[in-house]
Amino acid sequence: MELVTARLRLDALRRDDAAALFAYRADPEVCRYQGWRPAALADAERFIDDQSAMAAPSQGQWFQRAIRHLDDGALIGDVGFCLADAQAEFGITLAPAVQGKGYAREALHALFGWLFGEMGVHRLHASVDPRNAPSMALLQAMGMRKEAHFRESLLFHGAWVDDVVFGLLASEWPAVAGRSAGIVASR
Repeated sequence: MELVTARLRLDALRRDDAAALFAYRADPEVCRYQGWRPAALADAERFIDDQSAMAAPSQGQWFQRAIRHLDDGALIGDVGFCLADAQAEFGITLAPAVQGKGYAREALHALFGWLFGEMGVHRLHASVDPRNAPSMALLQAMGMRKEAHFRESLLFHGAWVDDVVFGLLASEWPAVAGRSAGIVASR
């Protein structure tokens, strides 16, 4: 799977991405709300090797893609999804230096279009810690609706935390895509 937007390319993670992946995924501000954080460069290399062994998305397996600047191919983040019975859960991570520039929204717009179109997904959903205000705002900006708020439902990094679930249906995507296309293209 390779997707291209006005400013980005979403494609396979490569072994030479390990240092950049480790740098932002191990950053305490970035990994604060994420389940996977590499402890060493070797963890990032193993993660990339595991992903490289997957030729295509498969049911029940997380499929991670690089988010790169289109002009120079530099890794600026990653996005992943897990398919299960015509549904997909997804997550996105960006390096701190590129946050707040519309890249997450641009990457997700491309991913949503591909998942709803090419993959025939019926429903997308994401799980987020409600303390992560930027992620909550991103999901709402993507046209997703808050479907649930589970109180202290996850034991995460040694503490019980809340979990908020956002969802979007394939039938809702055309209207959402039309509203967000101009914003994505103008960034």
